[in-house]
Amino acid sequence: MGTQSKPTGFRQISRNDGIFQERVHDAYKAKHKLAEPTVCPQCGAVFHEGRWQWREAPADAHQETCPACHRIHDHYPAGFLTLQGAFYGAHREEIMHLAHNVERRERTEHPLKRIMAIEEKDGETLITTTDIHLARGIGEALHHAYHGDLEFHYNPQEYLLRVSWAR
Repeated sequence: MGTQSKPTGFRQISRNDGIFQERVHDAYKAKHKLAEPTVCPQCGAVFHEGRWQWREAPADAHQETCPACHRIHDHYPAGFLTLQGAFYGAHREEIMHLAHNVERRERTEHPLKRIMAIEEKDGETLITTTDIHLARGIGEALHHAYHGDLEFHYNPQEYLLRVSWAR
């Protein structure tokens, strides 16, 4: 990092490490501010105080589908988590139990973080999620518990994360 003097007497710090502010484009994020309270007719989540929450919906609440239900309806996940390897095959039930526990814990506080589907094919499992952070969280929990190889591939243009864990 270098410093440059400015005429105002303040120092400006410039970064030369290639880090820049990401521009996140999520097509499922609301384009306008939702009226409060708003309830999702599919899952019952309530938009209150600027975020989706699990709470009792008032009788006069507006209705609009939440981003998670919208993604589920469109079959358009934000996160993909691939699980594979000999260790995974031998401990599949235990590993899937951990994945479901992470999702259940996250979903209680964040209604938009959900597992969409689980597909088995050729000894691999693909878990799709409504949120990139849930896919990352499950992958990190598996890596913390069982080690192995963990890889992330983020596509900011599509707000999409692919996570791969193998052991």
